[in-house]
Amino acid sequence: MELGSALQFLDNTTILVTGAAGFLAKIFVEKILRVQPNVKKLYLLLRAADTEAALQRFNTEIMGKEIFQILKEKCENSVILEKVTVVAGDVSCENLGVKDSHLLTRMLSEVDAVVNLAATTKFDERYDVALGINTMGPKHVLDFAKKCPKLRILLHVSTAYVSGIKEGLIAETPYKMGEALNGKSGLDIDEEKRVIEEALRDLTRDNASQESITSAMKDLGIQRARMYGWPNTYVFTKALGEMVLGEFKEDLPLVIIRPTMVTGTYKEPFPGWVEGIRTIDSLGLGYGKGKLTCFLGDPKTITDVIPADMVVNVMIVAMVAHADERGGGESIYHVGSSVSNPIEFSRIQDFGYRYFTQHPWIGKDGKAVRVGKVTVLNSMASFERYMTIRYLLPLKGLGIVNTAFCKYFQTTYNEMNLKIKFVMRLVDLYGPYLFFKGVFDDMNTEKLWRAAKRGGIETDIFYFDPKVINWDDYFLKDHIPGVIKRNYK
Repeated sequence: MELGSALQFLDNTTILVTGAAGFLAKIFVEKILRVQPNVKKLYLLLRAADTEAALQRFNTEIMGKEIFQILKEKCENSVILEKVTVVAGDVSCENLGVKDSHLLTRMLSEVDAVVNLAATTKFDERYDVALGINTMGPKHVLDFAKKCPKLRILLHVSTAYVSGIKEGLIAETPYKMGEALNGKSGLDIDEEKRVIEEALRDLTRDNASQESITSAMKDLGIQRARMYGWPNTYVFTKALGEMVLGEFKEDLPLVIIRPTMVTGTYKEPFPGWVEGIRTIDSLGLGYGKGKLTCFLGDPKTITDVIPADMVVNVMIVAMVAHADERGGGESIYHVGSSVSNPIEFSRIQDFGYRYFTQHPWIGKDGKAVRVGKVTVLNSMASFERYMTIRYLLPLKGLGIVNTAFCKYFQTTYNEMNLKIKFVMRLVDLYGPYLFFKGVFDDMNTEKLWRAAKRGGIETDIFYFDPKVINWDDYFLKDHIPGVIKRNYK
């Protein structure tokens, strides 16, 4: 693999970025504008009804974020806007939902690279929504890319967890159309669309409320995913999206990036920038606030996390590596740490304890929340038992002892029971990853890094070697403080 300069590759290049308001997309856009001011154009596709609405999203959800502060100090807004064209659209529609025919024609004639970051990441998203964005979205992006005469590369961001809950070493290999994880036959995207249409038709005929329709479509997604061996709607529809790309790419140069659990930035544009609450962060915040009294999971499970800026750097270097590479199969990269720099679940628990002991959360009453070692439960059954004993049985006992308050306690008991059912649903969705027994082979990514160091890639700018991460420093000095700073409520 012979690589040239990444900065030179980006020079005078026009890139279409879908899902431009997403977490990784913001870091990708900021990085390119900051390190290569001579990029020709970034078309940013935002889901919006019209250009005015798209511009409003761009100003508030992208340029209004802290991550762009360094860029704005370096460049004037007018200079940035010269490089950016905001496009109202929707990947779940043909032609990416771009209604302006003149703009669409211009995009098709100018675009050199397409980066597909559009996705819904909810584990239990409505099945019709998830299939539209995560599966049909890549097909529409691919169709667009095929019509670009100057196209050099299509890069699609997936997830490492399209593997389901496999054990052992998970290879960087593609999924063939119709390949179910459990070997079940009959997996067909057209059939999945038919199942959705039939379910919606039946619900409409029965005059179901919007709330009931949403609930039914969420349940349908989980049901269809598990029928074919995937644990949730998100990873199922992302796997189907990969299948679509592999099946219909023809000779198009295609790279698929599969990140693991993406966390706050390691270094650029500054350490610890994160948006929202990532998967493991919800546990950490709950613990720091004193609301989490137990952890569910195997302490020895490898928790595969990777800083967001490293994922973005792999994306850019992979684009350089595979540009104009026509006629071959798709190139797949796992971007994670479970092989190169593994970290056990127990260490992440310990980071939470150490951080919140030294920097306690201040509650609404102005008092510091004191944290301690928590109970670690190693099975779903033990977790359900713990919740029942800790929360339900005391209420039930109080209601029996004091009959004058029976009605009150019964109401409280019922409310708590509903909350526990809600928690158990979350555990059902996230539980497989708390006991995950797989590690992600990242040999392709390791080879890319070696080639980058050998060749002309500016590795000080486009770094992505997870072996250099000191997890203690990263979590205690950057990631946890970053999460708290941006989610303090």
